[in-house]
Amino acid sequence: MTMDKDAKIYVAGHRGMVGSSIVRELERRGYRNLVTRTHAKLDLTRQADVESFFETERPEYVFLAAAKVGGIMGNATAKADFMWVNEMIAMNVIHSAWQNGAKKLEFLGSSCIYPRMAPQPMPESCLLTSALEETNEAYALAKISGLKYCEYLNEQYGTDFISVMPTNLYGPNDHYHPEHSHVLPALIRRFHEAKMSGAEFVTCWGDGSPMREFLYVDDLAELCVFLMNEYSGNETVNAGTGKEISIRELTEIVARVVGYEGTVKWDSTKPNGTPRKLLDVSKAMALGWTYSTELEEGIRLTYEDFKHNPMRAER
Repeated sequence: MTMDKDAKIYVAGHRGMVGSSIVRELERRGYRNLVTRTHAKLDLTRQADVESFFETERPEYVFLAAAKVGGIMGNATAKADFMWVNEMIAMNVIHSAWQNGAKKLEFLGSSCIYPRMAPQPMPESCLLTSALEETNEAYALAKISGLKYCEYLNEQYGTDFISVMPTNLYGPNDHYHPEHSHVLPALIRRFHEAKMSGAEFVTCWGDGSPMREFLYVDDLAELCVFLMNEYSGNETVNAGTGKEISIRELTEIVARVVGYEGTVKWDSTKPNGTPRKLLDVSKAMALGWTYSTELEEGIRLTYEDFKHNPMRAER
């Protein structure tokens, strides 16, 4: 089912990194009837408010990109918050979309839904085959609930609700909080501040050995719109590059892009997180999509966003 250019499309989380990128991609492709709401206007954790919004607006298509996100520290120290907020958002939006006749919904999750010791690269089929990574278990459980609810609605009521599981994302409109952001934006801020202050060294968590995969957010947005138009199915679709890099190597690239010339020290008393997180992206590629932005170029674009959007550094 291809979306008409004038179809009413609701993008939940349009101010976030993923949601704002999806809005840009939709506008670039000529979609004119986009519906958005700020958190101040619509709190997605409040069921009655979400129901009222859907009853009034009745969007035909829904991109569910709203979420409470954070890095290792945020996920590990506020498990109840991460689980409740993300569970409420998923259940409220998906349920109201179904009840109000949305033609299609796309649920955005995260690669952290897969088991800690999943086979590498991780295929979509490894979901729920063994234990999750403890540091982000609460967030993962909420996301698993969302994708499973989409699956159950499809089976029970014949809806066309799909889910996409991206790898680590980065890009414009990211969240650069020094303690609660993800690894790449946290490194950008840390190295930038070290450069500006003339610090002799930067301390990074763990030992630098974990392997990670990073996808530029505009590449994800392209896939999201592509899947909304071209894919239907119960099984989620992984979104990534199929390439991995060690955190140690990543710090070297960030330092080079930022222009920091000091040294890096590793604090091995801090957790590494999952040892490897590489997605099997063969399904997305077989559907006709592949990423286009290489990591160093993407980091350069992200650093420009960081420098020219000072409010991004404070949130």
